Amino acid sequence: MSENVVHLHKPTDPPADGTAPTVLTVVPDAPPAPPMPLWVRSGRAVKTAVTHERTRATVRAVARHSSYTVNGGRIVARRTWDGKTGARYERMIRAAEAAGNLEAAEEWEERLTRFRAARHHRRMDLLHSPVDAAKGVAVGAGMSVGVLVALGVVMAINTGEVRDVVTPLSATIDFIALLIRIVQVVWGPALTIGPFLALLALWAVGRKQQAAPQWALPANIRSGEGEPITPSIVVKALRDLGVPALRNAIKEMGDAGASMLGPIRIAGCGVEVDVTLPSGVATNEVQGKRRKLAENLTRHEHEVFITIPQAARTVRLWVADSGALDEPIGPSPLVTDETITADYAKGRAPWGQDLRGDAAALSLYQRHLLITGLSNQGKTAALRSLALWASLDRRVEFRIADLKGAGDWAMFDGLATVLIQGPTDEHVIEATEMVEGLVEEMNRRIAERQADPTVVFDPLIGIVDEAQVAFMCPAVDDEKRPYGGSKATSRYFMGVRKVHNQGRVVDVLMYEGTQDPTDQNLPKLVREGAHTRASLALGTEAQAVMALGEKAVNGGAAPHLLRQGLDKGTLVVASDGIEIPKGQSSITVRTHFIGDEDAKAITDRAKTLRAGVTTLHRIERGEKRDPLADILTVCGDDKRVLTQDVIKRLAVLAPDAYDGWSFGDLTRVLDAHGVEAYKSHGRMMIRRDDVARALTERDADGSASASQ
Repeated sequence: MSENVVHLHKPTDPPADGTAPTVLTVVPDAPPAPPMPLWVRSGRAVKTAVTHERTRATVRAVARHSSYTVNGGRIVARRTWDGKTGARYERMIRAAEAAGNLEAAEEWEERLTRFRAARHHRRMDLLHSPVDAAKGVAVGAGMSVGVLVALGVVMAINTGEVRDVVTPLSATIDFIALLIRIVQVVWGPALTIGPFLALLALWAVGRKQQAAPQWALPANIRSGEGEPITPSIVVKALRDLGVPALRNAIKEMGDAGASMLGPIRIAGCGVEVDVTLPSGVATNEVQGKRRKLAENLTRHEHEVFITIPQAARTVRLWVADSGALDEPIGPSPLVTDETITADYAKGRAPWGQDLRGDAAALSLYQRHLLITGLSNQGKTAALRSLALWASLDRRVEFRIADLKGAGDWAMFDGLATVLIQGPTDEHVIEATEMVEGLVEEMNRRIAERQADPTVVFDPLIGIVDEAQVAFMCPAVDDEKRPYGGSKATSRYFMGVRKVHNQGRVVDVLMYEGTQDPTDQNLPKLVREGAHTRASLALGTEAQAVMALGEKAVNGGAAPHLLRQGLDKGTLVVASDGIEIPKGQSSITVRTHFIGDEDAKAITDRAKTLRAGVTTLHRIERGEKRDPLADILTVCGDDKRVLTQDVIKRLAVLAPDAYDGWSFGDLTRVLDAHGVEAYKSHGRMMIRRDDVARALTERDADGSASASQ
């Protein structure tokens, strides 16, 4: 029976004096716990010992230094074998044959022949060397004794002592005896420590070559973070890629795979190298293992890009410096240089930098544009920066529909002739009619071009941001035609398709930005109608194919491998309007970010290049129009306006009323109210004051008639 134990407890209610007296309570002691089984304690101890950091470090150290010694012996043995045999030459011959370089194979075969001939000559010399060596020793010994005796005779003559004749010979014999005694003393310890010195030498060779498993190496070597890219590292990364044919070919190459590599070139914030794959290895086998290759190169997946150059059986590797892609690239030239101008036809928009650090500039001339990507990756900023550059060419007219409605395009108010902002179905309807207005203007220009093939038109760019809202819109018109969708009855879809089909030749262009592409919110015919296709980070490879096309993705374009949230503003571009390395189908661009304040400053500069633009925020439909009042409205604040511009602005203001108007229709209205158009520098114009005066007189006459 166990003994009772006295426990101390405090009462629930303390006494009035505030103290808490101790109460003694006798409580029976709990029975002792049964002893833990020996096997349980042993298992726990083993688990703790294995998982302890000190134990793991000890195991790694033992494995590392053991591997240094063993593999060092292997390295020395192979070097010795290569030096004594023709194995090195035979490996070089196989490597040259594998690479298809017959001239190099013949040269190495000739070297092997010379090596074998020299080895045979040395072996034949060994047959005669014992006799020659014995003769040499005898002659040398005789000459040495003669010299010593002659030296003794000289000493005897000098000292007058006959015994000095043998003194040099006796001293030489004593010296030889001393050497023998030294060897006898040292020989025993040398035999004892000699093996240890040999093992130490092998360990030193293995340590220098880091000949140990990766997991056993020290942490600073094992991580390799930021390790420079060298030919041996690239070959080792390819060898360990898990492609059997590639691994076996590298093992058979006498130069350990170095012949596969071109020169390693510095390319921006990284390096670039071309790898010619051996026969039997396809380029897509390397492309499909991008992550493993990056990790073998001690890089993250997003820091290695694999493209297919023009040369056959070749992949081009671009490897970034560790962490370099996470650093910003700096402001846009549009922000830093207030004197910069734009030329729509001949210039290129400064968009950002490629991975090599070179400036990436895009030509907008007669190219439809599509930018897509996941939400909040910089799509609007990338699209807007191109429009900001184009706005510095006073000839460019913008019609913009921002179906997000968050004010990202608000700075174009007073610069664009149409600016629709909002996400509702009503805004989609207005955006659709804006696109249909582009179609009507395109048809008018085509008709004018047919009449006069030499006519040149000012560029007209229609921009629809968040275009997926339009494609997914469920609204229908009075004739039961849907605004959204991808059928032949869809008004927005058909409007975009018509602009894509014929707008380029008369400089009517369509720019679209859309999120998370699918067949529903970005129909195939629309995305394939864009000449310039760019994509930010995407979720899947199938979406990458939708965004850029199958050819670009097969050639190495991989927007689905960009990091969502971390690679904001990084685009993969497929276009003939941007300089792409020869043989590649796409290029990766890190775009400049232009904030709202800087964008407003750029549009303010663009507005000073124009005489004044009246921006329409709504497109009116189906109402009775006053042509003279509408003419005054579209004149805006301009004192003089080209009649051609008046006709275009009327068509934008009210397509139902003024679509298809000609110069004759405008002249008829003006003549009816006493307003005359005049010619200036060969172009017909009207004065705003004349229109305003005619409208005032007409209203005054109308009021007087009504009062009478």
